[in-house]
Amino acid sequence: MVQLTSRSASMSVESVEHAGHFAGAGRAEASAGVPVEAASTGGEEPGRRGESPDRLRQLVHRTDPQDVFPTGLTPLTDTQFSVSAHWPRSHRFFTPVGGRHQDPLLIAETMRQTTMLVAHAQFGVPVGDAFVMWELRYTSASARLELGDDPWDITVDVSCSRIRRRGRSLGSMHLELLLHRRGTVLASGGGRISCTSAAAYQRLRGHRGVVLDTPIPLLPAVAPRTVGRTSEQDVVLSPGTEPGTWLLRVDTRHPTLFGRPNDHVPGILLLEAARQAAHAATGSAFLPTALEADFLQYVELDRPCRIEVTPLPADAVSPAGVFVRAVQDGEPAFTCALRPPAPHPAGPGDVRSELS
Repeated sequence: MVQLTSRSASMSVESVEHAGHFAGAGRAEASAGVPVEAASTGGEEPGRRGESPDRLRQLVHRTDPQDVFPTGLTPLTDTQFSVSAHWPRSHRFFTPVGGRHQDPLLIAETMRQTTMLVAHAQFGVPVGDAFVMWELRYTSASARLELGDDPWDITVDVSCSRIRRRGRSLGSMHLELLLHRRGTVLASGGGRISCTSAAAYQRLRGHRGVVLDTPIPLLPAVAPRTVGRTSEQDVVLSPGTEPGTWLLRVDTRHPTLFGRPNDHVPGILLLEAARQAAHAATGSAFLPTALEADFLQYVELDRPCRIEVTPLPADAVSPAGVFVRAVQDGEPAFTCALRPPAPHPAGPGDVRSELS
């Protein structure tokens, strides 16, 4: 289970814009806070410079610098933080959708990395401990994901609540996250995490460590174009036996999805499976500007996992989308509702309907 959510984190555009000021009020006096990694110099893009940010990679559980999106952290209060981040204009996995929009799953991955960074750096979670991010939810707008020509420097405002301690470390907490860029809200979301000590995780999952040394058979891939991909390496679906179904395709050699050893299927792979299933089901480039996922149990690497998709009808505020389930050993292990942008925003540049 790897995920993130807060069911109360959905905001109207007015409340989202207002929420962006909670960090701004403290940012001036907190500006002397030490960033997690030094700022770039010589005009280089953050995250693209030559030095190796070893500590930051460790705190966000990534091994390759190009997969690290946070660039710094400033505490504002004991429970509120400002995290700077940078998205590349192109990435080996989080590729632009339709050549026009940033990949919305960058929102989910930035939320995940931001949460881990805050938990380690501000709440004393040892690096060797394990995270369970139980759910994930975000809302964005297509107009705010258009690539354009400007750099993708982002600020993430983080507010933590319902904090439960486990000794000197963190047991669990809820988070609300607001991503903004150039003074404009990019996305809103939130989450709930729990933390497990390394010793407790070993007791819980130690028997699964054997899969780390066991080759996982790579299933055949569906045609990349049918799931919105150009390379078979990035396809995470294998043909199923019935319409609207696939088998999860797990490639433990993938440089981003498996950037470090894992004894279960990473959450970002399940989110990508949901997005690819949505693309295959709708027959067009699917831009998931709204997403809500529940990670119900660990998805094991060495057992078949069936991906199922059903239509999700439109409601009063949201367009039609898709509902995806991952089923393993006869039990649902993951569910995800994805919706595309609203078809008719209120007016040019007005994304009120998409962020409401």
